[in-house]
Amino acid sequence: MIGLSSYAGVMDSLMNSAEEQQASSPLTNSWSKIQESSKNQKPKGVGGFVLVHAGAGYHSESKAKEYKHVCKRACQRAVDQLKAGALAVEAVAAALVELEDSPFTNAGMGSNLNLSGEIECDASIMDGKSLHFGAVGAISGIKNPVLVANRLLSEAQKGKLSAGRIPPCFLVGRGAHDWAVSHGIPPCPSEKMATKFSLSAYKRNKRKMELAEKMDTGQNQTKKRRQSSENENGSGCLDTVGAVVVDLEGNVAAAVSSGGLAMKHPGRVGQAAHYGCGCWAENACNMNPYSTAVSTSGCGEHLIRTMLARECSAAMQSEDAHQALLEAMQNKFISSPFLTSEDRVLGGVIVLRCCRCVEAQPSQNIQGILVEFLWSHTTESMCVGYMSAQDSKAKVIPSDKITGKIICALFVGQFICPG
Repeated sequence: MIGLSSYAGVMDSLMNSAEEQQASSPLTNSWSKIQESSKNQKPKGVGGFVLVHAGAGYHSESKAKEYKHVCKRACQRAVDQLKAGALAVEAVAAALVELEDSPFTNAGMGSNLNLSGEIECDASIMDGKSLHFGAVGAISGIKNPVLVANRLLSEAQKGKLSAGRIPPCFLVGRGAHDWAVSHGIPPCPSEKMATKFSLSAYKRNKRKMELAEKMDTGQNQTKKRRQSSENENGSGCLDTVGAVVVDLEGNVAAAVSSGGLAMKHPGRVGQAAHYGCGCWAENACNMNPYSTAVSTSGCGEHLIRTMLARECSAAMQSEDAHQALLEAMQNKFISSPFLTSEDRVLGGVIVLRCCRCVEAQPSQNIQGILVEFLWSHTTESMCVGYMSAQDSKAKVIPSDKITGKIICALFVGQFICPG
């Protein structure tokens, strides 16, 4: 039985290679290294690791504590599931529920309101073991959209429906809502999902849009409308939430949930619901030596057109994870030919990868799982939290670009079992 050893020590360091890339790259990463050892401690039979984010965007100082607290709670929720023997896909869903329930995140409760003053949410989840995927788009009246996505995933794993029908993996709008209710997920009135924060933001945005409508006509009006749209849909509104998990058996899973852009058109579906764009999870196989899990955040249109989640997952098969992520963000996102018309490219990712390893000791061979995690973003900030199954509490790091330095972060740990 695989267990996670206790920490032997923590070493935080900046990598010279990252500093050298600072001048040419607008990426923000964080780099820390943790090496775990259990030579003097027996495995406890529990293991797993979770990494969460509260979105890539702008996180105001006034709400900094709330973002940190919700990330910690999400990590704890996932770890509790892992300790109870749950697989990665269930643990990652539990983390997302906690993130969705916070009134300070743009997911589930307190999501951004659309042009009509309504809440429509997107969410998806992927299981690296089965490679099944579940998603909902523009769904209203459901408190936790990720639970609907997870139920779609689990129902699809049961096989075909009556008369040989293929079960759905992606539902939108009213159809998604009705399917959720018919499968035991309770509805929640949309007015109860709006918070004082989301309502005040909607009123403020609506006033700004009305002022924009009164501007000069013609090309000048078009230009000013675009600038207004960019401000409304700027980095402050891009706080999609997500998580990635590896469980005791080495299975990975990823999930993402979002209320979408502020003042979006009704029916708009962002990257959080799209396959390969919002999240990706894939266990190691003969073709790929590493298991990978990715969750994205940012401007959905940018992330959809680049399929960033899947691109980052593929990049993680390289030996140097840190360099691979930097190159993927630069070449596949910031400098992507699909986004050449964009003035600013807004996005962020959290990435987890792991592989099996063997450590030879005089009395036994220790087989384990080496876990690495990284994150990167082009937005002003990104709040990230992480926790292992044997940690007493989660660690939360608000990553930003205030210092102008590129801080790249990498976690290294081991899940061990006696040989």
